[in-house]
Amino acid sequence: QVQLVESGGRLVQAGESLRLSCAASGRTFRIYRMGWFRQRPGKEREFVAAIPWSGASTYYADSLKGRFTISKDNAKNTVYLQMNSLNPEDTARYYCAVRSTDRPSEYGYWGQGTQVTVSS
Repeated sequence: QVQLVESGGRLVQAGESLRLSCAASGRTFRIYRMGWFRQRPGKEREFVAAIPWSGASTYYADSLKGRFTISKDNAKNTVYLQMNSLNPEDTARYYCAVRSTDRPSEYGYWGQGTQVTVSS
């Protein structure tokens, strides 16, 4: 089992930046890839960004490239999401998820999410 706890979400003004954190615990040796997803009001959950636990490649939703940056600190078992130039369309609950080495094709572990609200 891998447990995930997100933090950093809050109310911000349009144009501001925010960094989210996701701390992993438990069987972290099984982490293959970590990702960020979000669910905006009235919409389905969508992919935001991902990063492999080993290696430096990063993956982003096309619409968010250039504004969002995913990074990690393996020593702290933590992944981050730096979000710049936020706008009200970024208002969502942001979730951290893990693909494990025994189930590498799906995100099998999820956190509870952290709320980001962007006011205009």
